[in-house]
This record gives sequence, C-alpha cells and structure tokens, in this order.
Amino acid sequence: MYAAQLEWPLIHAGKVRELYAVDDERLLMVATDKISAFDYVLDSVIPDKGVILNQLSLWWFDQLGDLVDNHVRSTAVPPAVTGRAVICERLAMIPFECVARGYLTGSGWSEYQASGSVCGVALPDGLVDGSRLPEPIFTPATKAPLGEHDENIDFATLAATVGQDAAEQIRALTLAVYARAEGIARARGIILADTKFEFGQRPDGTIVLADEVLTPDSSRFWDAATWEPGVRLDSYDKQFVRNWLLHESGWDRASGAAPPPLPTEIVDATRAKYVEAYERITGDRFAPR
Repeated sequence: MYAAQLEWPLIHAGKVRELYAVDDERLLMVATDKISAFDYVLDSVIPDKGVILNQLSLWWFDQLGDLVDNHVRSTAVPPAVTGRAVICERLAMIPFECVARGYLTGSGWSEYQASGSVCGVALPDGLVDGSRLPEPIFTPATKAPLGEHDENIDFATLAATVGQDAAEQIRALTLAVYARAEGIARARGIILADTKFEFGQRPDGTIVLADEVLTPDSSRFWDAATWEPGVRLDSYDKQFVRNWLLHESGWDRASGAAPPPLPTEIVDATRAKYVEAYERITGDRFAPR
C-alpha cells in the first residue's frame, strides 16, 4: 500500500501492518487503514485507523515501560507514513498470540459453554457472556496465516514449543501488562475485557513486547457505565464490525464467500468508535495526521 512511497523494500504485508527492511537490525512498521474480520481483510478501509492504532500503541508503551521492554526505536519516519509508523528492532517473534482475559466473551465464552474451561483453565459454573472472571487468565492461541483460523491452546502446548522458562515469562508478562492496563482503562470508564499481545526475543533471550498493544483491533473495550453481563456489552472496538457482518449484512459466514464491503454509515461509525476509544483512554483529542 505504501511501497511506492518508501525507499525501503517491503518484506511482509499482514492483515493491517506492512514491514519494510531498514537495515539488518531495524524495520519500519506501518499501520494501514485496512480492517480484518473473521480472518478476511475487508475491501473497505477505516479512515485514520492506522494512525489511531499507532498513536494509541505508543501511548500504552509509555505506560508500560517499567514492566517490559518494547520494540520501538524511533518515531522519525518518512513523511508518507508520519503518525502511522515506527522504526522498530528486529526480533525473533514468538509464533503465538498471548491473550489475557479478565472477562468471559468471544471464543472463550464459546469454549466455556462446551467444556466449563478456557484453554485448560477451569472456570466457575454459572458464568454468562460478559461475566468478570474471578481473576484474569492467560489463554494463548496459535498465530495462523492469513485466511486461516487462530486456535486456542493450553499452557503445556505453548511450553512444549517455546520452552518452559520462556512460556512462564510470557505468561507472567501478559498478566502483568493486562493488570496495569485494566486499571488504567477502568479509571477512564472503559472495561478492558481481554487483549492479545505479541512478544519477540532478542539474541540474548530478552523477551520484548512488539507489534501493536492495547488497541481496538487487539482488545475488547466495553463501556463500564452500561456493562451488563449476559445483556449488554457496548464496545469501542472491532466487535462492532463483526456484529454488523453477522447480523445485518446478509453475509453467511459458513458460505466460504468473502464478506461484503462495509456501507458508509458502518465505516463512519467504526471510525468514531476507534476515535472515542483513543480519546477516552489517553485523555487527548485525536488529531488526524
């Protein structure tokens, strides 16, 4: 999307982000305005979305600096991607989504209904969609290629792949970062229901927080004032788009067909939700770049 405007070679294009090789030690990571849902990249884009994701991630990295190192090395980027990109260090990425859940919803709710547990973690009886858990839990998942589904795994499977010590470090960091962020968000009237992190390792084994962090793409944010488990979960995240696709668009998820483009009113409403999440969490007014 931005390759023609940049001097560095494109080495990877994901669902939302593009990576360009700066040198042997650094990458340029660009957040585009693309949006994905149900493992599809939609034809529609959300104006300013990449800037919101990048700026909100940078804000969170500042809040978390005493807990974990992050991959950002500079925000001095080419003019074509100002505000939506960072220069980051190259890392050996850990190939799992590291998910923290403080509330039961989404795939965790589906798994709980079937087994009473999530990723091998047993939960109390009687929970409903949106229930707050007795304590946050770590529920890793595979990081599937574009077009395939992530799958929840248990801790033992993670440890068998990355090693026991690394798995324990990742779990501890995931839960510590979630606890810090959950408290910050709650003080601003936002419930951080769950979120996913990505970690990488430096050559010396240091684990580093990478990619985006605590954005409406990677997290579920609910309005604390209206939260009512089993009844109402007003969101400031990508769930708004998922709900439209499932319930209003006429798209059959089981058909194998790609989702339809988003109508203008859904694009505008999605952008407004992302902007509101940014402004409520940071306390700053969002200024398009």
